[in-house]
Amino acid sequence: MRLLLDEVMLVPSLPLHLPRPADASLRQICDTIAGAPDTALTLADWGARLSLDPKTIQRRFARETGMTFGQWRQQARLLAALEKLAAGSKVVDVALDLGYDSPSAFATMFRRQFGVPPSAFFR
Repeated sequence: MRLLLDEVMLVPSLPLHLPRPADASLRQICDTIAGAPDTALTLADWGARLSLDPKTIQRRFARETGMTFGQWRQQARLLAALEKLAAGSKVVDVALDLGYDSPSAFATMFRRQFGVPPSAFFR
């Protein structure tokens, strides 16, 4: 039992947090990204869809979530990636499913966030 507790203490805590905004427009953005993490819509695209200035969206995002739009989207993608990897999906499939330009771009981001490559995360 002591060995198990020692191992648990060594596991790094995951720096993932995905706060949900109260603002209806921002919730629409977040719901879309959470449902389709590969979406490539930019702040300008969202601004046009919601009739809001992209800077307004960015300010509201920061105020309500404590993150930029880009940071929030990256966290949403990371959470989706963890789910897919845990289910046994291949790294290349996860990268492309989540809208990354290449598996290496995904692996670089993943390693930066977690300190290990995605292929080694669930070993």
